[in-house]
Amino acid sequence: MSDEGLRESVDRMRARGISSEAIRVFRHYYHQLEEGALGVIPEATIEPLGDIQRLRSVEVTEAAARHALSQTAVIKLNGGLGTTMGMSGAKSALRVVNGYSFLDVIAQQTLALRKRWGVDVPLIFMNSFRTSDETIAALRPYGDLELHGVPLEFLQNAEPKLRARDLRPVQWPADPELEWCPPGHGDVFVSMMTSGLIETLLDRGIRYVFISNADNLGATCDPDVAGWMVDHDLPYVAEVCERTPSDRKGGHLAVRKADGRLVLRDLAMVYPGEEDDFRDIGRHSTFHANNIWVNLEDLDRRMVRTGGVLGLPIIVNRKPVDPSDGTSTKVIQIETAMGGAIEIFPRSEALLVPRTRFRPVKTTNDLLVLRSDYFSLDVDYRVVASRPGPEPFVDLDDTYFKLIPHFEQRFSGGVPSMRECTSLTVRGDVTFGAGVRCIDDVVIEGTGRVPDGAVLGGA
Repeated sequence: MSDEGLRESVDRMRARGISSEAIRVFRHYYHQLEEGALGVIPEATIEPLGDIQRLRSVEVTEAAARHALSQTAVIKLNGGLGTTMGMSGAKSALRVVNGYSFLDVIAQQTLALRKRWGVDVPLIFMNSFRTSDETIAALRPYGDLELHGVPLEFLQNAEPKLRARDLRPVQWPADPELEWCPPGHGDVFVSMMTSGLIETLLDRGIRYVFISNADNLGATCDPDVAGWMVDHDLPYVAEVCERTPSDRKGGHLAVRKADGRLVLRDLAMVYPGEEDDFRDIGRHSTFHANNIWVNLEDLDRRMVRTGGVLGLPIIVNRKPVDPSDGTSTKVIQIETAMGGAIEIFPRSEALLVPRTRFRPVKTTNDLLVLRSDYFSLDVDYRVVASRPGPEPFVDLDDTYFKLIPHFEQRFSGGVPSMRECTSLTVRGDVTFGAGVRCIDDVVIEGTGRVPDGAVLGGA
């Protein structure tokens, strides 16, 4: 049955125009799946990460930083639609801070970086077919963003979702696009190869790429990291942050006992019954920020030698075919994580960076804080906090605030001031007026409207 499943899957991929290299990668992981691969990393096989280099201890001269930036390109993963937040378009088009979208901020950050250092650092987006048109249109006002000879985008691949019961490609006539999924962000390496981007960048003298998520505005192209990587001639660097109880679901790096290699373990890779070990922030004290730096020459050699099959660890993701309908057909999505490449490159390093380099927006809780006056943009369009210490903790009622349309409706006059707030919890259907100010710890329960100009909390 699985032979038929692979044949049907490959036929679909060919009909969709997926490259032969991407199909070869799919075959590689399909065979692992039918052989029973679970994609898990047992706790007994790893050791905690231990002491690592801290960014604050890195010293790079201005000349070395400029030289490193002259050899670096920035890639933003931008295939997401924000479906878990009720969006249907590119998540990066969402307005997030000072009235700007993710795309606006990323564009301005890049232009400011070029001006500050006098270096034309390329910016490239890995889009999906669903985000490409909207992204390019949103970036049109930034006419000098695209550099001559370097594309502003390349497209990620797609693969069939497989029925969990027999590994055959699922059919879902109600929405045929739900039959397809991206192969995880580990696909970035294959897509860079098949699009010709690796060759284009190497021909331009680019030796390094900084890759991060478009929804993480803290992930700027840091000259110190670039300089440190070049100075130490490293093939691969992963940024990690100190873990807190709220980060217990985030993937972490560890040391594999068998060979001493650094490995990435995501939540989906936890051996059943070892979830408590995964969440133990005393043992695994950092999390992977999904900001990585890769030596393009090393990557190119490996991709050419393996025909695109880099050999990232498999992630077996089990979901309903329709994410909004838990009763729909159960499927398996074969995925890889780009952070998993850390075990592929000898001499890979982890770098402990400040929490300021990890400011993702995964929920409307995150969005509220980012839109509030707690954050602003500096002259280089970096997101900065209004005060030191942890940012306000926000917990909005999922029933009424989880989806962006509902969130916007209940904050039509703007989100509250959070500069003096430590936490905001809302339970119930509450609408906020304009100019609301939150102080210290605020809890709202019930149904109703918070009046314009109301001051909540405080002594």
